[in-house]
Amino acid sequence: MTEQTTTASDTSAPAGSERPVRVNAWNGWDPLRHVIVGRAEGTVVQAPEHAVRRDYPDDGFPLGTYGPMPADMVAEAEEQLDDFADLLRRRGIRVDRPTPIDFTREVSTPEWAHDSMFGCMPPRDLLLTVGNEVLEATMSYRSRWFEYLCYRPVLQGLFEADDRMRWEAAPKPRLTDASYKTGFWDTYNDLPTEEQLARVRDYDLVLTEAEPLFDAADVARFGKDLFVQLSFVTNRSGYEWLRRHFPDHRVHAVTSTNTHPLHIDATWVPLRPGLVLHCGERLADAELMEFFKLNDWEIVEAVQPASWDHPPKLSFCSPWLAGNMLNLDQNTLCVEEKEVRLAEQLSSYGFEIVPVPFRAVGPFGGGLHCATVDIERDGTLEDYFPHRYGRF
Repeated sequence: MTEQTTTASDTSAPAGSERPVRVNAWNGWDPLRHVIVGRAEGTVVQAPEHAVRRDYPDDGFPLGTYGPMPADMVAEAEEQLDDFADLLRRRGIRVDRPTPIDFTREVSTPEWAHDSMFGCMPPRDLLLTVGNEVLEATMSYRSRWFEYLCYRPVLQGLFEADDRMRWEAAPKPRLTDASYKTGFWDTYNDLPTEEQLARVRDYDLVLTEAEPLFDAADVARFGKDLFVQLSFVTNRSGYEWLRRHFPDHRVHAVTSTNTHPLHIDATWVPLRPGLVLHCGERLADAELMEFFKLNDWEIVEAVQPASWDHPPKLSFCSPWLAGNMLNLDQNTLCVEEKEVRLAEQLSSYGFEIVPVPFRAVGPFGGGLHCATVDIERDGTLEDYFPHRYGRF
């Protein structure tokens, strides 16, 4: 299934609608009106770098090798992404798509060169919508330094269509060797679990504090409160930059009991006001849990994800990608179709579940939430946490 390449004109309203383009999203649950859906086309298994190493010896890409994802995998993932985009359009939601570039090319700045890029399936990693602002994150992988180019046609179109839109970009990082603990991946995966967890708690991970670094997918939006996960791609300096950038918000740094923290949106998942889903194998710290309880939020532990008896080839995602869902509104959730137990759990809380075939997309960078960026949701800025607790 093939779609026309995205251009600024794709911001036109769905058929039969005269709704103007408007950038507005304060949380992840208000009614969705406009979204970006990524593309699998052109995705590359990245060349190794300080920040990340891909090693798939059983799938034809042992450590040190890199190159385009297999054509059959790309075709299946593209079909699922296109079908998902069509599903959203049928519900009256405007959909934009990025413009892939040649991700196989070597890239460089005056300070470094790298042998490949990555892709543009997971726009959530790069773009963060807060109110009428769309913010381009820094990205800490050299292979993803130029990924913003894929979204510039969409962002340009939004900027021209909505005179209230704020289009911002965090300081483009230098990504010299000073930004990394260059031998980190030589030893980290061989450490005992408790030592890995201690390093996560102390934020002693692959990134240094030489410059602000963060992925947008490490930010969970709860109205006036933004929760920023410290992870393999988000450092304390990145959190501090976000805290200063959003002075009218309360911006909190958080961690979890996760040996490989990478994006918050399958770990601490807002469902609607007063209800949050969390991954039981990645418990949030005690102060965060008490902060939510004090403010009358129910914390639901997600059921075990559907068994990955045959994990997708070339996937760097865990089975907990099951929790990577997209809210269409406070009562409607898009969930991967094979996650039946999770769907049943969420149905018991009154949600309408929209099952979406999406397992083939995982190896290209994530699930339904990763593959989307909400540009417009109905609603206004609300304070869902009137009470303070501990550092929150």
